[in-house]
Amino acid sequence: MINDELLAVAAAQPYPLIFVTISGAHLYGFPSPDSDYDLRGVHVLPVSDVIGLELPQETIEISELCGSLELDLVTHDVKKFFLMLLKRNGYVLEQLYSPLIIHTTPEHAELKHIARQCITHHHAHHYLGFSKTQWRLFDKGQPRRVKPLLYVYRVLLTGIHLMQTGEIEANLVRLNERFKLSYIDELVALKLSGPEKSKLGDADFEFHEQEYTRLTRLLEEAQQASTLPDEPTGKPALHDLLLRVRLSNS
Repeated sequence: MINDELLAVAAAQPYPLIFVTISGAHLYGFPSPDSDYDLRGVHVLPVSDVIGLELPQETIEISELCGSLELDLVTHDVKKFFLMLLKRNGYVLEQLYSPLIIHTTPEHAELKHIARQCITHHHAHHYLGFSKTQWRLFDKGQPRRVKPLLYVYRVLLTGIHLMQTGEIEANLVRLNERFKLSYIDELVALKLSGPEKSKLGDADFEFHEQEYTRLTRLLEEAQQASTLPDEPTGKPALHDLLLRVRLSNS
């Protein structure tokens, strides 16, 4: 999965990187053969860029065909990423803890340790909101396809798992080793069989609507029962790491 073309993309970035990982379908456990690569990471702007009058390039976005790979790369400046970590943002947690690593540094490992202090029970709102959006996409699709439904289940199970364990797990196949929902493996197989076969009928829709409602309620209950803190406590450590990283790259 991680090949020389992906490594070359990371190496070609204009600013020093703290990490680059793979997100999207590859992280979630159900990539198709033609799935593009969603690369996510953190770059470090020099001090001269962040103290001047010109707005710095806090976010870099690249969509291109790189050799045989179609990829989408998004990196944020370290300060912007740290501020997102202090909010109920599940996306940045999943990018940070992705096991599919293109580029890493000692600061990446330190950041993963600090970020545990940024996880709160309010992160459930991220997963509840995202699952609702994905359900609407699935519901309005004609014909209804498996891909957005897999995203619904991936998001809900990730949220429940986070509330119950305090750990990020974004891979649906691994999540289902714990939740043991028989239909998940069937849906993944349908998705991988190609677009013509990955359609659902009305009877299937009624079943999955019931499961969506049940798992949404389970996530809400998991949030209420969660022992995760109400507020993040990692801000001082993030502040210290930000200063060290910025000054070391000035």
